[in-house]
Amino acid sequence: MSLAEKKVLILAADLFEDMELLYPLFRLREEQVAVTVAGLDESPVSGKKGYSPLEVDTAVDGLSAEDFDALVIPGGFAPDKLRRSEAVLGLVRDFDAAGKPIAFICHAGWVPISAKILSGRRATSVGAIRDDMVNAGVEWTDEACVVDGNLISARTPDDLGPWSKALLVALQSS
Repeated sequence: MSLAEKKVLILAADLFEDMELLYPLFRLREEQVAVTVAGLDESPVSGKKGYSPLEVDTAVDGLSAEDFDALVIPGGFAPDKLRRSEAVLGLVRDFDAAGKPIAFICHAGWVPISAKILSGRRATSVGAIRDDMVNAGVEWTDEACVVDGNLISARTPDDLGPWSKALLVALQSS
């Protein structure tokens, strides 16, 4: 299946890390991947560094992992909001149960922690949440991009290149 036939869901909430959402959004679209940006509701969201407004395509309620090939969770302060939504956590668990790629970066590790899918897995994150990752049972490593099965994690915006490449490889393989 070509990338043009793939569908990716990006989760968004206010105070997302601008580059961690925009870079994969445009990079995936550049490869003709169909990207859906979903918010906690249908209101536009604003980036932590001022990108505003970012229109969302839909709200997470009612979405199904079955309709997408991969999930992207940007960092910033948005993950702290996203992880409080049972609809978001259910989606994350469903993507993981289906073995579909879940790409998360920086503080976005909070979302799979709250979904309880990280125990016994290898991943990375921004150093500020390392303790949270370790306490959730993650084998944490300080690398630009860590791939463990369907999980693709990265530390910071400096790692967007290798993280995005790993996501594209995973999409081509799925």
